[in-house]
Amino acid sequence: MLTAMAQNPKPSCNRIELLQGTLDLLILQTVRAGPMHGYAISQAIRTGSREVLQVDTGSLYPALHRLEKKRLLRATWGLTGNRQRARFYELTAAGSRQLTAEHAHWLQLVEAIGHIINPVPEGGPA
Repeated sequence: MLTAMAQNPKPSCNRIELLQGTLDLLILQTVRAGPMHGYAISQAIRTGSREVLQVDTGSLYPALHRLEKKRLLRATWGLTGNRQRARFYELTAAGSRQLTAEHAHWLQLVEAIGHIINPVPEGGPA
């Protein structure tokens, strides 16, 4: 599950589930920088979102395997910085094309939601 930490005084209410498909976009965007292992991807999403987004391992690894099966990511075995064996994921050419398409779709979605949240009255701004 991809969650966002909400600004809520009750710890039990601090998780907001994000749209399905958002995780794939975030993973593809993250590995665009170069090959990364799962934990590094998770941490990059977390730090890149300024500690707002958190990817549960129960969602991350199935998403990585799904993206690999679709040939959007390529996985190879390697060693992490602390010499542990791990699978490193990198963007394929098809993954790069998919990222471009999903990014455009995301921008359309953000704009559409923005129009609903901040409607402009007919006739334009006052």
